[in-house]
Amino acid sequence: MTYTQTIRVRYGEVDAQGVVFNAHYLAYLDDVSDTWLRTFDGNFEETGWEIMLRRADLTWHGPAGVHDDLVVTAEVVRWGTTSFDMAFEARVEDHLVLTATVYYVGVSVGDHVPMPPPQAVRAHLGG
Repeated sequence: MTYTQTIRVRYGEVDAQGVVFNAHYLAYLDDVSDTWLRTFDGNFEETGWEIMLRRADLTWHGPAGVHDDLVVTAEVVRWGTTSFDMAFEARVEDHLVLTATVYYVGVSVGDHVPMPPPQAVRAHLGG
């Protein structure tokens, strides 16, 4: 199961070279994963579970600039007991811009103790 979201690059997100400043890519990926989770029921935290980023690996393949439509596709590629890995691919038209894997750990809301995802959330994400 995959999820796709389009992000329009804004003027304030590009650097002096005219391309998206690298730190913005993590914010884009966070927005995509959060938006996908919120399609579950709008407030997955009511299940008592939420996610925290554990690690992120990003590889840039080409530039994206102001007013480009960055099409980001996400897919869960590994499930652990309390963690999961989400792979991302970002493109502008047919040009690959970024590939990434973000490693998340599921935790209880409030005290952040690692916990398995609720089965309904896992099923929603394709697990």
